[in-house]
Amino acid sequence: MVLRAKTSSLIQSASRAGAWMPPHQLAISSAATRPSSTLSAAVARCSRAAAITDPFAIADALSAASSAPASQSLSTGSQLHASGIKLGVVFADTYTSNQLLIHYSKRGQLASALDVFDETPSRNHVTWTAIVSAAARGGAPGLGLRLFASMLRSGFCPNEFALASALGACCQWVAADVKLGLSLHGLAVRAVLHGNPYVGSSLMLVYAKHGRVAAAERVFAGIASGSRDVACWNAMLEGYVANGHGYDATRTVALMHGSGIAPDMFTYISAAKASWIARDLYFGRQVHGLVVRSVLESNNTSVMNALMDMYFKAGQKETAADIFGKIRWKDTVSWNTMISGLEDERAAADCFVDMARCGCRSNQVTFSVMLRLSGASLGLQIFGLAYRHGYSDNVLVANAAINMLSRCGLLSCAYGYFCDLGVRNVVTWNEMIAGYGLHGCSGDAMRLFRSLVCFGARPDEFTYPAVLSAFQQDHDARNHEQVHASVLKQGFASCQFVSTSLIKAKAALGSSVLGPLKIIQDAGEMDLVSWGVAISAFVKHGLGQEALSLFNSCRVDCPEKPDEFILGTILNACANAALIRQCRCIHSLVVRTGHSKHLCVSSALVDAYAKCGDITAAKGAFATVSTKDAIVYNTMLTAYANHGLIREVLSLYQEMTQLQLAAPTPATFVAAISACSHLGLVEQGKLLFSSMLSAHGMNPTRANYACLIDLLARRGLLEEATGVIQAMPFQPWPAVWRSLMNGCRIHGNKELGLLASEQILRMAPNSDGAYVSLSHVYAEDGDWRSAEDARRKMAENQVHKAQGYSSLQI
Repeated sequence: MVLRAKTSSLIQSASRAGAWMPPHQLAISSAATRPSSTLSAAVARCSRAAAITDPFAIADALSAASSAPASQSLSTGSQLHASGIKLGVVFADTYTSNQLLIHYSKRGQLASALDVFDETPSRNHVTWTAIVSAAARGGAPGLGLRLFASMLRSGFCPNEFALASALGACCQWVAADVKLGLSLHGLAVRAVLHGNPYVGSSLMLVYAKHGRVAAAERVFAGIASGSRDVACWNAMLEGYVANGHGYDATRTVALMHGSGIAPDMFTYISAAKASWIARDLYFGRQVHGLVVRSVLESNNTSVMNALMDMYFKAGQKETAADIFGKIRWKDTVSWNTMISGLEDERAAADCFVDMARCGCRSNQVTFSVMLRLSGASLGLQIFGLAYRHGYSDNVLVANAAINMLSRCGLLSCAYGYFCDLGVRNVVTWNEMIAGYGLHGCSGDAMRLFRSLVCFGARPDEFTYPAVLSAFQQDHDARNHEQVHASVLKQGFASCQFVSTSLIKAKAALGSSVLGPLKIIQDAGEMDLVSWGVAISAFVKHGLGQEALSLFNSCRVDCPEKPDEFILGTILNACANAALIRQCRCIHSLVVRTGHSKHLCVSSALVDAYAKCGDITAAKGAFATVSTKDAIVYNTMLTAYANHGLIREVLSLYQEMTQLQLAAPTPATFVAAISACSHLGLVEQGKLLFSSMLSAHGMNPTRANYACLIDLLARRGLLEEATGVIQAMPFQPWPAVWRSLMNGCRIHGNKELGLLASEQILRMAPNSDGAYVSLSHVYAEDGDWRSAEDARRKMAENQVHKAQGYSSLQI
């Protein structure tokens, strides 16, 4: 039979039970009308009836075998099958054949069910319904749908159970489109079964799979409220969750609870997912309370896994860990959820070891998560284990391995492994392209992108951001235009994720604002997040005027008001370009939108006014902040220091520390020690530096050491400054040697000045400041010939002094 020949290629992963009616309810068994018997009693009765050839005895024994544990019933079912063939009652009696079909269907033995179906000469409704259900349950949805079509061609009108099985197969089959679901829906309407709860539940799942949430809602509304069972409610809930409708999902759970329908484990799992989709942790805690009340906390691992995942995604790691500890029977999903929620290499490695000690076998998800959390050393060991367990060719593990190797800078190893893979998907290409983009290898990223297109694979919305992230240099502009053309051709111009990446790449290449505006126009309506990313990209690359133009376009085109992140970013643009007028306009917008209480906006406002030269306005903005944190204090301290108000710096620092208004940070000491440097308070500056570790328990940073060296060099303590450079726990960098050289120029120490200049030129041979400072050192000492030689070497090495400039706002 043709259908039988294609069985092996059609068997796929089966969907969860409940999408269609269990086969044992498809027919009325004689065991349902008389007292139930145990498996052994039924088999004994079958043996006694063998002499008189009683088909009902065999059917009763098959029914009992179907209800027994799998370990007991598999061999028993085969024995009964053989006995029926020997007695000649299996294929002669349709009732017995149907029971045998149902038995094999429940046990997932599709091949045996097909054997029975092929040899059944007289087929009725139950026969067809049982074989369609068997194919759907056995992971062969395509075969099940073709059997359903054969049933219709044979003149049988499907009942609710056959339709539910066909719809369940439609949900499983990857090749099935929404048109097939619409055809089955029409068949259900014609058979007046569209209001049946079994058919309705499966219809809702079909529509939800294809994103037709409104159609699923209409099916749900068409089922009488008194007929809606827990499966109907679960189907609607699952549809909302699968399509990201968090609020509708939580509302459905509340309505179900109010209707008096007792939830089951699938309800709780979907409700937990709905909680983090809707970002409503309070609702999630209510669901948790219901789980505890229904005593599922102690005996249902799947529900506890869903709750643990919910708390991890909500940032409640301690609560999630507590739930993990309460799970009595931890399965692989439990351990995978715990490992993925840790987000720390050492903790994840410890949990991975504990998983192995508990005897729980790792799967492809385990290795994928561990590889994405690991560095090079641990990652290579994890990959070795994955190879040993036969997962090295698994696409999920392969993608994670490429990600790990790329992050660790092992690009050649990642590419070699990529080339050796026998099976790749678009995610594999994306990971390798993103690896090149992470290290700025624009040529390799573009080459791989072209190979992806040449191989006939269609890039997705993650491919373009991966390749665009590699474009950082001017010579990448042409490649950017080619990728942009591909975006337009493939229809991704309206995808905000892709459009935002295009804008970021434009900003990195120093583009004018016209290019991003064209991208925004092609994208259609952009949300506030996309606008924020675009504005931030221009500010990051020093394009303040362009960022202001984008900000104005955002206010016109975006219906939402600018949030605190956009306002803080645009204030930084005003600060960098010293645009005092625009700063005042944005200040009024901050007050009008009620964002003046946000600390990030307040800090940006103080910094913008200070850098624009209006220290009075900066002080006023600082005073309006009711609850200040260390960042706001540090911004004001830096503002005072930059304006030469040294005593105000020290006064504010004492107010901050003595009144314990905010805990100081290393940036606090940068401002305070710099103030001491300008006033010449060497001892007080040194005391502040030593108090970082002694009084506040923090290790000085590079910036703190730079401030201390500058303090000592300015006051002529050059030997002590040199000792700090040699003793600090960091490798010296050009800035600290430059501070020492400036001190040598002021105090006429030519020997140390020469040492400092040599160090600077060794680290930064194109540093114009090093040559100029060295020339000044010779000039201060009266050695004009050496000063001229330093200038000549600068010209010979083609090092040009950067020209200063000033801007005036009219």
